[in-house]
Amino acid sequence: MRNELCGVTATVEAEISRIQTLKSDEVRALWRSTFKREVPKALTRDLLVRTLCWHIQERAFGGHDRATLRILAGYAKGKPDAQKARRLKPGTEIVREYQGERHTVVVTAEGFRWRDGDYSSLTAIAQTITGTNWNGPRFFGLRMAPERAGATAARDKAASEDRPGRGSKNAREARP
Repeated sequence: MRNELCGVTATVEAEISRIQTLKSDEVRALWRSTFKREVPKALTRDLLVRTLCWHIQERAFGGHDRATLRILAGYAKGKPDAQKARRLKPGTEIVREYQGERHTVVVTAEGFRWRDGDYSSLTAIAQTITGTNWNGPRFFGLRMAPERAGATAARDKAASEDRPGRGSKNAREARP
């Protein structure tokens, strides 16, 4: 099986190298024969080559997993999943004060570092700090509790309706 994968990889790499050497008119002809449609006028040669190369790799090795497709669909609709979009980069410091003590966690490429110890999740750190079960992202203020998120949205909506000029029915009736 491994030899088959190496053979497929070599074939894919060779085809990608070949496509990268094609002239613009040859790339456009390859696009038409591959996708059975006209080339979008807005795409440059570089983008056409990248798309064709992705298509070859996708057919050989498979496409995106479901989670990635969901994220991409959200971006396409202009509604990225807030939790997926919020990726903490290595080096980011997360600070939480708990019972008068300040706790600083540093995001690493492998997970998180707190008090010279490495942890795979914020939840493990939160449980160590509190001695009880906690959702780590919620403990460190990266995510609201579901009931608080709904209450916050309801409170914000009610506040906007009570302000004159903010779409309140009563505010419109009171205007001269």
